[in-house]
Amino acid sequence: MYCLLLRLDYQVTIQATESHWRQNSLSPKKAKKKTEGGGSNVFSMFDQTQIQEFKEAFTIMDQNRDGFIDKADLRDTFAALGRLNVKNEELEAMVQEAPGAINFTIFLTMFGEKLKGTDPEETILNAFKIFDPEGKGHIKADYIKEMLMTQADRFTQEEISQMFAAFPPDVSGNLDYKNLCYVITHGEEKD
Repeated sequence: MYCLLLRLDYQVTIQATESHWRQNSLSPKKAKKKTEGGGSNVFSMFDQTQIQEFKEAFTIMDQNRDGFIDKADLRDTFAALGRLNVKNEELEAMVQEAPGAINFTIFLTMFGEKLKGTDPEETILNAFKIFDPEGKGHIKADYIKEMLMTQADRFTQEEISQMFAAFPPDVSGNLDYKNLCYVITHGEEKD
């Protein structure tokens, strides 16, 4: 799910940037910005509370308690979440994202790298606002679905279904993008 949120963040930002380029007659080369990374110690990227939360998540996923997350642990974790038919290829791809065996330090490093690429909440909100010129704070679900499936790095129907399962439109068919942006950047819904 986290990867889907990052991809949604990326997709909306790309679409908003392309729209901005067209409106301001900028080429992508002129509009590019170089971003620079932070420190090299992964533990310095997070505060103690965050590290403890990651440790708890790691412990939950390390089903056999051997100090490493492998395909069997991932399969068991998915099963515990109700997803029973996970393909071996999918599990292998997840494990291959790591540079080696997934111990806690590698796990934390992987999340640090993923989170480092996440845009700040204001940036994501501004990207969504391009699709909401009246500033209502929501976008028609059908419209965002069409944009995500036809523009830039296109979403599949399965990814759209996952997004709407996690963030269902309201009874009027609107997607509350402010809450979605909060979840992308903070990891949980506002109260």
